[in-house]
Amino acid sequence: MAHVRLAVLTWNLYHGRAIPPAGRDLLSDFAAALAGWNWDLALLQEVPPWWPPELARAAGAEQRLVMTSRNQLLPLRRVLATRWPDPMRSGGGGANAILTRGLTITEHRCLRLCRLPEQRWLHAIRLDSGIWAANLHATAHDPGRAAREAARAAALTRSWAAAAPAVLGGDFNLRCLELDGFRHAAGHDVDHLFVTALAPIGDARTLDRGTLSDHAPVAVTLEG
Repeated sequence: MAHVRLAVLTWNLYHGRAIPPAGRDLLSDFAAALAGWNWDLALLQEVPPWWPPELARAAGAEQRLVMTSRNQLLPLRRVLATRWPDPMRSGGGGANAILTRGLTITEHRCLRLCRLPEQRWLHAIRLDSGIWAANLHATAHDPGRAAREAARAAALTRSWAAAAPAVLGGDFNLRCLELDGFRHAAGHDVDHLFVTALAPIGDARTLDRGTLSDHAPVAVTLEG
């Protein structure tokens, strides 16, 4: 594989909400924030399911998503969540998304890690460079379950990538963790980025998102 440099971020979008509550639909605000940052690969969690195409369009990106939980009767949920995002919270439905900018996606895989208390998925893409990028939102309020999901996600990502470099990121709902075969490249609170056969360049950082979300975007540049 040729030498690569990859700017990566992970961000939990808090189901499209702000702190303090904005009382309105914030799609355009989140889209503008993402479009304005420098990244090649964005791993997103708690995304309203109808947002990924719009976020990708605003950023000049390609996207893949996996539906997560509370998506029954989604057209109705969408209407309610767009009108009243703060009272609806996660009841508006959920998805995780991977966006790429200036990169070609050659494969997309998804695997459900658990069904209860909410569905949790690992989903991943393969880039034409050979690099795999995987996205995870682990179970909340249960550190043991979150750790098991993270370990399984790491093993699956290594298996899918084989000997190729890989990135595994997302909201792990754990402030500290180690994953077998991975190096911790960046983290803030419960949001982390792990890598194999890649190395961070310079310091990881959090991005200024104003009042959007209750999570700060975590960003780092990788090379390999």
